[in-house]
Amino acid sequence: MRAALRHPAAWWVILFLGLLPLASLLHQTLQDQLGPNPAEALIRATGDWTLRSLCVVLAVTPLRGLLGWPELLRFRRMLGLWVFCYASLHLLCYAWFDMGFDWTDTLQDIIKRPFILVGFGAFLILLALAATSFNRAIRWLGGQRWRWLHRGVYAVAALAILHFWWMRAGKQDFAEVLVYAGILASLLAWRVLQWWRRRDRTL
Repeated sequence: MRAALRHPAAWWVILFLGLLPLASLLHQTLQDQLGPNPAEALIRATGDWTLRSLCVVLAVTPLRGLLGWPELLRFRRMLGLWVFCYASLHLLCYAWFDMGFDWTDTLQDIIKRPFILVGFGAFLILLALAATSFNRAIRWLGGQRWRWLHRGVYAVAALAILHFWWMRAGKQDFAEVLVYAGILASLLAWRVLQWWRRRDRTL
């Protein structure tokens, strides 16, 4: 498996896998297979894939440590950009299908509705992370400041779960929210545990 991860083609395989959900949604749209409310289906699906991609990118570091596969790190940047891609599509679908690209109404809606406000806050953090995900940005910011900035992904995880929970609160349907919250909480708890162990060794 490690040899496969080191293969030059592995990067293209991961890129292809990231494209599959988008291709599937495009196919369903063109074939009119999104159900009676295609707009809502697209907004939900892009939101779901944002959360799934976020879970995957946050799983890279724990899997690297547990499996001893440092090769996984070479895919983390691309996986992070997939999170931003699906979050951008989620926002685009909302602005297009719900608001008709009326930017004044969209801004008022974001301010007025708390669950959209926290979701938009998560998107702005993702935008900052995507804009500084390249080597030139690392050199410009410096390694330490860059690492502090990119820890903002933990805030994205918290805001994304809050956004999802608030969105489902009207229907009192929290089953999916709890699944994602459990996965993300486990991934963040692993990081806290590793930090605590490193702290104990330095005392």
